Amino acid sequence: MKTKDIPTRVMRAASGGRFIVTIDGPAGAGKSTAARELAKRLGFTFVDTGALYRTVGVAATRAGIANTDGRALSKLLSGIIIEMRPGTDRQLVFLDERDVTEEIRTPEASMAASAVSAVPEVRAGLLDLQRRLALAGEARSVLEGRDTGTVIFPDADMKFYVDASPEVRARRRFDELSAKGAAVDPDKVFAETVERDKNDSTRAIAPLKCPDGAVRIDTSSMTVDEVVAMMETTVREKM
Repeated sequence: MKTKDIPTRVMRAASGGRFIVTIDGPAGAGKSTAARELAKRLGFTFVDTGALYRTVGVAATRAGIANTDGRALSKLLSGIIIEMRPGTDRQLVFLDERDVTEEIRTPEASMAASAVSAVPEVRAGLLDLQRRLALAGEARSVLEGRDTGTVIFPDADMKFYVDASPEVRARRRFDELSAKGAAVDPDKVFAETVERDKNDSTRAIAPLKCPDGAVRIDTSSMTVDEVVAMMETTVREKM
């Protein structure tokens, strides 16, 4: 896969300069929002690993490639350019110079991401990129996804696993899509949430699970500020 502006040299400061925080959990648990805000408060780099899989899913759909065709997906990865750029209030994602930030957040992209993430060739192709994004510069990063603390950085300095009930997560997703003006069926959103949970937790490669040593946080009845405050306090104590 081609990338732009991603250093190939891993820079680690002496005296414990590197500090990696991972946040894993199912869709709708609030890990993306929490990770983005935590990184901002700590002054760390934010790496949204799920956005990469969503982008590959969108690229595959555009190219008419089946989400399970490992050989074709591997070839696709070698020819696309994925970039993450800082935006005013969020991270922007570009696919071959085109802004796909909104496109990769649709329900269709979500399901495509779940499918391609189960393909060994895709996981192998993105693993190095995710590590290089996190270890670039001062190597102080917050990563969020479904295998950041189990596969990408099993030796992370701080690990979190956030979760919430399927009903709460589906409601959050429904509210998010409705706020964007999308006509969505709450029952369908709930069914898709349950289906993705099953796909992510039962796949043969890097299934979703709580990493060893991770701090578990149930966000069902917590605000974003409460979740981030808990994480920030824990990380600063560890640092």
